[in-house]
Amino acid sequence: MAHNTLVTLKSGLEIPEFGIGTSPFGGLFASVSESAVQEVISTSMALGLNYFDTAPHYGMGSAEQRLGRNIDHLPRNSFIVSTKVGRLIVPSDKTNDPGWENSIAAVERVFDFSAAGIERSLIESLERLDMDSVEMVFIHDPDGAANQAITEAYPVLERLRAEGIVKTIGVGITSNEIPTRFINETDIDVVLIALRYTLLDQSAAKELLPAAIKKGVSVIAGGVFNSGILTDPKVGATFNYEVASPEVLARAQNIEKFFIERGVSLAQAALQYPMRHPAISAILVGCRNGDEVKKNVDLYNRSISEEIWNEFDNFLLELQPR
Repeated sequence: MAHNTLVTLKSGLEIPEFGIGTSPFGGLFASVSESAVQEVISTSMALGLNYFDTAPHYGMGSAEQRLGRNIDHLPRNSFIVSTKVGRLIVPSDKTNDPGWENSIAAVERVFDFSAAGIERSLIESLERLDMDSVEMVFIHDPDGAANQAITEAYPVLERLRAEGIVKTIGVGITSNEIPTRFINETDIDVVLIALRYTLLDQSAAKELLPAAIKKGVSVIAGGVFNSGILTDPKVGATFNYEVASPEVLARAQNIEKFFIERGVSLAQAALQYPMRHPAISAILVGCRNGDEVKKNVDLYNRSISEEIWNEFDNFLLELQPR
């Protein structure tokens, strides 16, 4: 495994197998300075990591704006961007945005998976990014609107792909059932599955990943640290964006102990684990500054022996609740 190895998605789009998530640009959990945003972009590009994933949801549009204005000095064909559709950012008298420290003020998010809403969502994303096009678009979190997302949102993206406006289309979500439906009921290229194929949670392996292999759909794994706990499993650590329960914390600590006894750090294992599954083409990792990019890439590149991974597979079986 090398961080900048190029993988070819179902659509033919080539991306590095280590992508950069931009939720930190929206200030997820903590504020991120403009200079740190610039560092993430310049460090990533210098390492050959030229794929950046963003979304209107991140900081209510601020992540898209910050990515756009800090990457616009580079040739447009030197980097790849994915964004997401399904949430519109609309004027509001709300002033705070809990959990997002760099949010745009006086707006709020509104779910809209209608055909018109999807089109508007993409147009407004392109305006915030100050770009004419993006390479990849995901329908974002259609958890409460699966049927509408499949029958109304998806056809819009299919048309944009046919027109060459976007190259690659898919769904980005934290649940397994809906993307499995997309794989079986539409002609999507890619699934971005967050949090569901990690050291702590392999639920995507039941139906989603086998379906992807069967239909040749590419899968990108996000949230490989389960929102934090797999970097440092201590009391108060976050698991899937909430404080981890004692049970989850104990499980994470058990897994950490397993790896430390074998000379491997938990973060190192967390970054590498998803890529062991044949369905998974790439991972996405959110980074807050240039040093985090370097550190995560270094951990990703430090290989773990097949013997340790085989032991871990057996260890996981023993950890299963009886």
